[in-house]
Amino acid sequence: MSGNASRRNAIEGIASLTTPPVSFDPTKETVEDIYGSNVFSLDKIQKTLPKSVFKSLKNVIENGGELDETVADVVASAMKDWAIAKGATHYAHVFYPLTGLTAEKHDSFYEPQGSKTLAVFTGKALVQGEPDASSFPSGGLRATFEARGYTIWDVTSPAYIIEGVNGATLCIPTAFVSWKKEALDKKTPLLKSMQSLHKQAARLLKYFGVTDPGFLAATAGPEQEYFLVDSRLYHLRPDLYTCGRTVFGAKPARGQEFEDQYFGTIPDRVLAFMSEVEHEAFKLGIPLKTRHNEVAPGQYEVAPIFETANVAHDHQQLVMILLKKIARKYGLVALLAEKPFAGVNGSGKHLNWSLGSPKVGNLLDPGEEPHKNLQFLTFAAAVIRAVDIHQGVLRAFVASAGNDHRLGANEAPPAIISIYLGEQLGGVFDQLKASGKATTSKKGGIFDPNVPTLPEILRDAGDRNRTSPFAFTGNKFEFRAVGSAFSIAGPLFLLNTIVADSIQFIAEFLDKETKGDPKKLEPALQKLFKELLAKHGRIIFNGNGYGDDWQEEAAKRGLLNLKGTPESLPQVTAKSTVDAFKRQGVLSKEELESREELSYESYVHSIRSESKLTLEIGRTQIYPAAVRYITELKAAGLDGAILEKVTSLATALVPALEDLDTQREILKAGANAKKNAEFGYTKVIPAMDKVREIADSLEELVADDLWPLPSYQELLYLR
Repeated sequence: MSGNASRRNAIEGIASLTTPPVSFDPTKETVEDIYGSNVFSLDKIQKTLPKSVFKSLKNVIENGGELDETVADVVASAMKDWAIAKGATHYAHVFYPLTGLTAEKHDSFYEPQGSKTLAVFTGKALVQGEPDASSFPSGGLRATFEARGYTIWDVTSPAYIIEGVNGATLCIPTAFVSWKKEALDKKTPLLKSMQSLHKQAARLLKYFGVTDPGFLAATAGPEQEYFLVDSRLYHLRPDLYTCGRTVFGAKPARGQEFEDQYFGTIPDRVLAFMSEVEHEAFKLGIPLKTRHNEVAPGQYEVAPIFETANVAHDHQQLVMILLKKIARKYGLVALLAEKPFAGVNGSGKHLNWSLGSPKVGNLLDPGEEPHKNLQFLTFAAAVIRAVDIHQGVLRAFVASAGNDHRLGANEAPPAIISIYLGEQLGGVFDQLKASGKATTSKKGGIFDPNVPTLPEILRDAGDRNRTSPFAFTGNKFEFRAVGSAFSIAGPLFLLNTIVADSIQFIAEFLDKETKGDPKKLEPALQKLFKELLAKHGRIIFNGNGYGDDWQEEAAKRGLLNLKGTPESLPQVTAKSTVDAFKRQGVLSKEELESREELSYESYVHSIRSESKLTLEIGRTQIYPAAVRYITELKAAGLDGAILEKVTSLATALVPALEDLDTQREILKAGANAKKNAEFGYTKVIPAMDKVREIADSLEELVADDLWPLPSYQELLYLR
């Protein structure tokens, strides 16, 4: 394939690739040997601490409370010795600001002691740090001159070692709060929401005879989708390396319509990369389970086993870092944007969510006969109620400029929030809605493939629905609308909070109806199910979420259809949201307002960045390429249809760029972020789309050796 000099060199380099580099020998470093080797886990702590100190620390981890200063000093000393033995020279309080990214402040263990230096790490240094809080986004919670902020050790998430080229760093997961105690991060509300969910779930379980359930933790398993592109092509795309997505690109001759990428054979270089990601993840105790090709060319997925929500969050942040870091070693770039390429599958981060404890098991496991499992049905009903009441804020918490391109497109759920229950559970809840009582539930049975050499297998009681944004998948709910670049902390603490609030509502209902009499429980539950589903059953939809008829049906049901970020974000501070967060003690109204403000600002910044790139690339690369081609055609005397088309498109490109420039100048970061966001959505994005439409048409006509940007064909298929 021909191309301009830079593209041609990149393509030739890819074509000459041989065996991927070998970074480790799996026969010498087995998973059993390395798993958790870089984690200061409870078993390592137990071996290094006195029994009384370990008991005190474990009690705080499992039951909450404050860590005694003396205990903190002993833990810090043991943690330091372990880290230094692993090659660490520094420690870092790792925290998760409202950018959604990971932040870290590194401090050396070593301090001068006369003419020498000694490694020092106290309990105070372990428990508390003080990064500058004025330079992080706060949505108005902090003025620029109000700089004091604190990082506070999250004892429930283990410390770990990150290995670098020239040393290692001890990383300590923390929460990040202001001097006035406002949450400046994603971790603090997540931890608060987990406590609230435990409290309310434990209260409800008492109705089912469970008085000591242990800590009832939300659990999560996020499925991370991403694209890989060759780094040489990536660095020839200013839109990709600046914004993470392409703002130009004609549809390739072959997209995903053959449906042959999904679960296909993984290319050697990609498989080598995946293997090293897993190797490093295992050392950090991250339980990665699945890897495979995704739907689009060049798209892949990695997914872990379920973990406690805050640990799952910390591990997910690390997975994103590992994907980007290790891809570079293989001459690749991992793209985490939701829609890096128009017209093909976008990338999500399907968030699987459940609730339970080792003592009581999974509270969302229906068992063999769901219709008889009143405990499960009650908790499932709480989720249904929560999702219906808070459908708007669920949409808002997955809203961004990037995810707007994905929702409702290829392999992504629609912007309308609904719940898929499946045939078995749907049938049970239909009975509950009708009479408050269920007497039967569909069985899965045995599946006979009718091939003599294949064994019979167990068949699930219902199918799956890939078009639902919130689907029950056997023993958990899968929130499929979360974007691939998102921190999962926001969706997690939102789910925890609204479900906790709904559980509290049910517990109060049962208090009133039973007045402490266990014999009245079943009649009370029958009344609850019937009333709750009459009011909130509209959120249940088991059909095709992609169909136009669902848009009409959803409107009849009164469900929200918030198609864009500016339309969604007011739900963050809706009365129902503020009241639920206040009741559960997770975020104040001011803290919610700050997050709404930040989301507007982030949206506007994204649109301004992408529109500026569209102007720059359009004016300095695409238009000149078209003019050169026109000149060549005229010089060759080729005065025909192609010249006419290219000239017409090049002529139309100029006013389209000027219009975009005019609209962009109006869109300036200012006091009214909401109006700016709405203007960006209604004016700037359509102006960008018009420029792109013309430019993409030019790409299909201009001589390939003049076209300046690597094509979709090259980006998606050359690996």
